[in-house]
Amino acid sequence: MPRSTRDADVSHDLRKAIHRTGYYPEVVADGVFSAAGGEEVLSYFVHHETTFDHEEVRRHLTALLLTPTRLVIAHTDEHPGDDLLPEPYTSTTTEAVTLTSIRTVVVTRMVANPTKGVAPPAEAVLTIGWGGVGRLDLEPAACSDPSCDADHGYTGTLAGDDYTLRVSAAAEGADAVAGLLAFAEALSSRTRG
Repeated sequence: MPRSTRDADVSHDLRKAIHRTGYYPEVVADGVFSAAGGEEVLSYFVHHETTFDHEEVRRHLTALLLTPTRLVIAHTDEHPGDDLLPEPYTSTTTEAVTLTSIRTVVVTRMVANPTKGVAPPAEAVLTIGWGGVGRLDLEPAACSDPSCDADHGYTGTLAGDDYTLRVSAAAEGADAVAGLLAFAEALSSRTRG
């Protein structure tokens, strides 16, 4: 699934990785490469996931691409027919973010049994922030006086949370975790200030 080489176009490998998932490969590849806009692909990560929605099984695929100038995120979902489209269909949403817009690349690695030394991470979480989406968490403010019943207003945090992807060795395999970390390293190396 993952692939990254320094300054070499890995578009062909990306196309093969998309086809290996078996998840509407022509439709997914069309959306992914359209969003890449003809730029070479320097690194990518393909994440195919199955989720359960009540009594339905749903699949979706996310492809992260790193080009010389942009981060491209492409996400494809499948849907049952509805009033607008009576036959089952897919929807692909893409977002292209200039590398100069990316403010943060946060990588969290979870390593089991750390007292035994360095081991491959059991999970990894990649969070990328560019200021497109923010989350505000508010709660009532209080003071240190336990008998105080005054209204102190609210306190909270404002956090950028544009994109987050979590991969687990237990669910997707150790190669998927390593691939996400390789992609994160490639992205971090391109977004240095």
